[in-house]
Amino acid sequence: MGRAFEYRKARKMKRWANMAKTFTRVGREIAIAVKEGGPDPNYNSRLRMAIQNAKAANMPKTNVDSAIKKASSKDAEDYHEVVYEGYASHGVAVVVETATNNPTRTVANVRHIFSKFGGSLGTSGSVDYMFDRKAVFRVKAEGLDMETLELELIDYGLDELKVEEEYVALYAAFADFGDLQKGIEAKGLEVESSEILRLPTHFKELSDEQVEDVIKLIEKMEEDDDVVNVFHNMDE
Repeated sequence: MGRAFEYRKARKMKRWANMAKTFTRVGREIAIAVKEGGPDPNYNSRLRMAIQNAKAANMPKTNVDSAIKKASSKDAEDYHEVVYEGYASHGVAVVVETATNNPTRTVANVRHIFSKFGGSLGTSGSVDYMFDRKAVFRVKAEGLDMETLELELIDYGLDELKVEEEYVALYAAFADFGDLQKGIEAKGLEVESSEILRLPTHFKELSDEQVEDVIKLIEKMEEDDDVVNVFHNMDE
């Protein structure tokens, strides 16, 4: 996962090069988290994740506090998480996660992008079964004994531990996100990032030319303001 993580990270940094757009998307993460579990991060694991991601994006604390306050007001915009599934060209499965206040607009945009780049929008469940949802935390590796860390976090739902240069990636099932987060916090580990990924259970091998075709679709999809994540099963 090391190379794949760096690939995703590079693409995300490119996609979020515009700082204003970055903050907008993080603000939506915060808004959805507050709506789901309340404004207190001590009792809302998803909000803690959103705040961690805000720090990773260098979002000022004043902006984070303002986003939480805004999301807590009765006049807050109502964002919905909507997942779209389909195929890119060459049979590559694609899952698009969005956060939108206008699902009609978003589905029209997503359908158009699929169609324009040789793909097709599918129905719910058409490709999602090809992916496993995983919670992933990355913590600083310096000073950690990996064997001890693994043993201590197994009781909190840890599935797998991987060293990625200066970081350690900690994997758990999606349902164990909150438990693993508590275990990491109990150990006082510094979290660099946390996210929920859809990891493909098998990969589609393509030629270099075919890969470029799929990347065009993915990049265009990621440019849409409502799109949060794009997952695929193309062999990277």
